[in-house]
Amino acid sequence: MRKQYLFIFLALIVAHTAQAQGKTTRIGYIDMEYILENVSDYKEAKSQLELKAQKWKQEIETKKIEINKLQESLKAEKALLTKELIEERETEIKFLESEMLSYQDKLFGPQGNLIRQKAALAKPIQDQVFTAVQDIAEAKNYDFIFDRSSDLTMLFSNKRFDISDQVLRVLNRTEKREQLTKKQLKDQEIKENLENAIDENPAMADRQKALDEKRAAREKLIQDRKLEQEAKKKEYEDRRNALAAERAAKKNGTVSETAKPNSTSTTTDPAVKTDATAKPAATGTETTTQPPASAKVEERQRLYEERKKELEEKRKKILEEREAAKKAKEAETQKPNTTNN
Repeated sequence: MRKQYLFIFLALIVAHTAQAQGKTTRIGYIDMEYILENVSDYKEAKSQLELKAQKWKQEIETKKIEINKLQESLKAEKALLTKELIEERETEIKFLESEMLSYQDKLFGPQGNLIRQKAALAKPIQDQVFTAVQDIAEAKNYDFIFDRSSDLTMLFSNKRFDISDQVLRVLNRTEKREQLTKKQLKDQEIKENLENAIDENPAMADRQKALDEKRAAREKLIQDRKLEQEAKKKEYEDRRNALAAERAAKKNGTVSETAKPNSTSTTTDPAVKTDATAKPAATGTETTTQPPASAKVEERQRLYEERKKELEEKRKKILEEREAAKKAKEAETQKPNTTNN
C-alpha cells in the first residue's frame, strides 16, 4: 500500500513538472510527531492521559492477581472438592478471565479508550498545523508539503526542506500576539522572518551562529567588567567605612581618657565632690561627666607631643641604622686592603 502511495506521489510530481515547463518545483515536509511534542498544551494533556493509562494498567494487574489467587486456591483444594464444585470454580475463573481481557481490549485495544483519546487530543492541533502549512505554502510558493511521520516512506530527507519549526512558530504566534504590543509584534515578525530565512539557507545559519557567539562573548566581557567595577566599588566603600570607624573609635577614646581623670578625682577628693554635686543643683544645666574645653586642648597637645616624640625616635633609629650600615660597608672595603698588605 505504501509503495502505491509513493508511486502516485512521484507521478504527481512528474506531471506537475511537465506542466510547469521548466519551473522549479519547491518541496517541503513536516514532522507531525516533532510538532506535537513541542506544543505545550498537547504535552500537558498527554501526560495526564499517561497517568490515566497507568491507573488502568494497575486495575488490570489487580484483576490478574485475583484470578491467579483463585487458580492457586482451586489447585490446592481440588483433591477435597467434588466434581460439581470444581467445574463451578473453573467456570467462575474463566468468566473472570474473559471479563478482564474484554476490559483490557476496551482500554488498550485498536479501538480502545487510549487510542481514541490520543486522537482527540491531537485533532485540534493537527487542524492548526494544516492551516499553518497552507499559509506557509502560499507565502513561500511551495508546490508539495507532506508529513514525514505518515505512511509515505522517505528514504532520504534534507534538513533544509524541513518546515516543522516554521509551523511551530506559526502556532505559537497566535498565543503571543494577544499579549504583545504593536512594537513588540513588529519586532517578533522581523525575528520570525529572520528565523525562516535561516531555516532555508544553511550558510546563513552558520553566519548567524557565528554572530550569536560573538555577541555572547561581548556580553560576557561587558558583564565581567561590570562585576569587576562593582567589586572595586565595594572594596572602596569597605575601606572608607573602616577609616570612618577608626576615626570614630579614636575620637571616643580621647573623650573617655579625658573623662577618666575627672571621675577619679571626684571619688578621691570629698570637697570637689560636694562642689560638683552642688553646682548642678544651683544651675540645673551642667553635668560633671563632660570635660571642659581646656582639657580637650591639653589632651590634643599631649597626643601631638607623643606623636612628635615617636617620630623623632624613629628618625634617630633610622639614622643610627644607616650609620651602622655605612661603617660596616667601610670595614668590609678596608678588610681586603689589610690582607693585601
